[in-house]
Amino acid sequence: MFKPFSLMLVPDRGSVRSLRMTSRLLTILSGSLVSLLVLGAWGGWQVWHGQVKNHQIMSLENQLAMTQARHQGQIGKLQTRIDSDRKHLAVYARNIGTMQARLARLDALGSQLVEVASLDASEFNFGLQPAIGGPRMQVMAVHPSGIDVSLERLDSRLLNIDTQLATIDYLLETKRTQQAAKPHAWPTEGGWISSRYGMRIDPFNGGREMHRGLDIANRFGAPVLAASHGIVTFAGKMKGFGNMIDIDHGYGYVSRYGHMSSLTVHVGDEVADDQLIGRIGSKGRSTGPHLHYEVHRYGRSLDPLKYLPRG
Repeated sequence: MFKPFSLMLVPDRGSVRSLRMTSRLLTILSGSLVSLLVLGAWGGWQVWHGQVKNHQIMSLENQLAMTQARHQGQIGKLQTRIDSDRKHLAVYARNIGTMQARLARLDALGSQLVEVASLDASEFNFGLQPAIGGPRMQVMAVHPSGIDVSLERLDSRLLNIDTQLATIDYLLETKRTQQAAKPHAWPTEGGWISSRYGMRIDPFNGGREMHRGLDIANRFGAPVLAASHGIVTFAGKMKGFGNMIDIDHGYGYVSRYGHMSSLTVHVGDEVADDQLIGRIGSKGRSTGPHLHYEVHRYGRSLDPLKYLPRG
């Protein structure tokens, strides 16, 4: 049934040997050899594939370790920043408490001075918040912290109290009369009145409007002078006026100077009659170099012409 085969081995020297086997045995041996080759190839592929997988796993582990180390560093920096911010907040909180205590003492002192000096309590009311305001400007949204807002309010309140106390001190020290407090000096060196107080034609839109001051035309850079003794209560930019100064002369009188090219005084400064406070310019809503001059009493605008020297 199975044909026999003879396998002869012929050496270079010695006798010839023969090996007899059937076709079935040869088939089994051939199949076994092929199976061994296949298994060997599959095993080699598995070993190579395993090495590749191990390399990929090691690479991922290294990346994960680097990412964790980077995140740990960022977390450490954030924690350090948080700790620093907490310390600063604690310092700010203590400072705010100290400033509030000082404000309370200054309020009490100011009220007592007003009473002792028999000054107008409505003009120096330390119990009210400072009156502030101005045109609304379109700016980018900013969300300050509560402490920043508190510090800003305290700074504004301290500035207002300092200004009032300086004015009270000035009035007590000089014992000025109401007549002496009135603005009375020509507010610039030279110049001429180019626009009076009252209704006029607006130079920009041609419509009728109320002009609450005098325009005194003058050369660019000419000196601007204080119309009377007083305390500077505002010195800075104001919409429409450009560079502007307000001077409180006591007894409700306030003089205002606008469109200046530069300022030479600051809030809280005491100024004398004819003292230099700035230079003529054309800042703000202006058609040329001039001084916009106003006189107020208790917040109501008056015709400045009545407070200028004769001739």
